[in-house]
Amino acid sequence: MTLQQLRYVTAVAEIGTITEAADRLFISQPSLTNAIHELEKEMGIQIFHRTNKGISLSKEGEDFLGYARQVLEQAAILEDKYKGSDAGKKQFCVSTQHYSFAVNAFVDLIKEYGQDEYDFCLRETQTYEIIEDVAQMRSEIGILFLNDFNEAVINKILKSRDLEFHALFVATPHVFISRNHPLADQPVITNEQLTPYPYLSFEQGEHNSFYFSEEIFSVSERKKNIRVRDRATLFNLLIGLNGYTVCSGVIDKNLNGKDIIAVPLAEEGDMRIGYITHRKGMMSRLGNTYLEALGNYIKVGQPRRTPGHSEQER
Repeated sequence: MTLQQLRYVTAVAEIGTITEAADRLFISQPSLTNAIHELEKEMGIQIFHRTNKGISLSKEGEDFLGYARQVLEQAAILEDKYKGSDAGKKQFCVSTQHYSFAVNAFVDLIKEYGQDEYDFCLRETQTYEIIEDVAQMRSEIGILFLNDFNEAVINKILKSRDLEFHALFVATPHVFISRNHPLADQPVITNEQLTPYPYLSFEQGEHNSFYFSEEIFSVSERKKNIRVRDRATLFNLLIGLNGYTVCSGVIDKNLNGKDIIAVPLAEEGDMRIGYITHRKGMMSRLGNTYLEALGNYIKVGQPRRTPGHSEQER
């Protein structure tokens, strides 16, 4: 077993196809396939399932990849110590629901660890994909929320995928609306007041279950519904249509503009926002740094003032 073989396996698991992984690794597809076969034979396990539709990690492969990442991380530490800080390309990936503080922390991570060569990935994506990304170890960290409605279902899925949830903070219900919205001057908004306006939410694809919704009170009936895939579109529609979405209330003016505000919603409930990790994985230096950066924007559910950032609103 060599470090190169471990890098090959990790790349294939992250990319999802042998062909594309070979292109990115600058080796031929047969050479990559043979290297993985030799590693599987030496270890006595099948790391990948191979079908006509492509490849996927086996259960043994998931466990093996967790250990492989730890070995590669330790090797990177040795290279940094004895070859200098520019040894090797740093890699890190986080998958998250659509939270501004997750983006801010990612920016801080790059500012601290960005060098001549790095390969970082921030995936603002659907809830099910966040879970799969961490389960398949494409991402080291996944950020999502639990509440009384979805907790039992999400925890069952996490347990089956050998994942753990770690709480960050608890948020109370807010609505995001335009600063020029007819309800913008209200200290608290009720669901009855929101009835005439379009409700915006993030579309969850083929796994469009209420349990995977990014918005609290996902089962509430609303007359006007619009589903989107990205944050910029959602905020543009909030402004253009006097729409609203129900959320944690954490908003960053630098990222989302000054035209969006967060107003408390007169509804009981909470969002326990946190991150998920793989039980078999060991948190890397980059992962720990990212979590520390998150802590700079989170304090008992209230965002902090940080240099270079506008005050975040609740």
